[in-house]
Amino acid sequence: MSDTTPGGATAPARPSVDDQLTSAQLAAKYGLSVSGARPSLFQYIRQLWGRRHFILAFSQAKLTAQYSQAKLGQLWQVVTPLLNAAVYYFIFGLILNADRGMSQEVFIPFLVTGVFVFTFTQSSVMAGVKSISGNLGLVRALHFPRASLPISLALQQLQQLMFSMAVLVVIAVSFGSFPSLSWLLILPALVLQFGFNTGLALIMARLGSKTPDLAQLMPFIMRTWMYASGVMFSIPVMLADKPAWIADVLQWNPAAIYMDLIRFALIDGYGSENLPPHVWAFAVGWAVLFGAAGFVYFWKAEERYGRG
Repeated sequence: MSDTTPGGATAPARPSVDDQLTSAQLAAKYGLSVSGARPSLFQYIRQLWGRRHFILAFSQAKLTAQYSQAKLGQLWQVVTPLLNAAVYYFIFGLILNADRGMSQEVFIPFLVTGVFVFTFTQSSVMAGVKSISGNLGLVRALHFPRASLPISLALQQLQQLMFSMAVLVVIAVSFGSFPSLSWLLILPALVLQFGFNTGLALIMARLGSKTPDLAQLMPFIMRTWMYASGVMFSIPVMLADKPAWIADVLQWNPAAIYMDLIRFALIDGYGSENLPPHVWAFAVGWAVLFGAAGFVYFWKAEERYGRG
């Protein structure tokens, strides 16, 4: 800007005090903040806690709407994994004899438990991939911590598993595994698995927000993971003629660990000899590692979600 002198000439304008300030100093001076800026990690956690009612309500709404168009409605939450278990039993139990070393009283609850528990992880991952890209309208219209979405969808899968667990208890009792103190171990095992699933869902949510094609690739990855986790067979028995380290690696993968913990707690004939060493330490380690790392990884890109 310039000033006009009495003779008609122009003189340079006097520099403003604000001209000497950086953008950050100007913002601080006038109490401004960057729109959509990422809050600190502790502020973000407080924001999430403040949205806890939204997280719960959103998960329940998604759960109710999931099968709203089907005639059987919410029964599909139980029927779908049961049908999967029936198919796997026909192929692996009757045709391929994957039940080696197990009686039918053990193998059938073993198989159904594996299918239900792995489906919990699989569904959490698949929901996480689409949690941002599938809710762009909500993300762009409202201001809220974006981690609410993958956490809410992981919580939805936990609620769905609760329906399946009721059926699983009936199956276990029908095949001779009656309630005992060991059943109490199911609760901490599921809490740890939920922590692991949520962290993995947060990781996949960030990746899926920028790479929508990831949703098309994930079913193949999850199917491979399922076959490598001993859902339909006992890993030590099936790999008895292979190098021991192969069975160890497969048993220490988190999906196998959480399945085996719940099998051990629920099924009378599935003893501790079927579990890898230090199984609870690994269960806690996977939950803490993925839960914390997934949360921080997602938070790092908070300001970029929903932007073209």
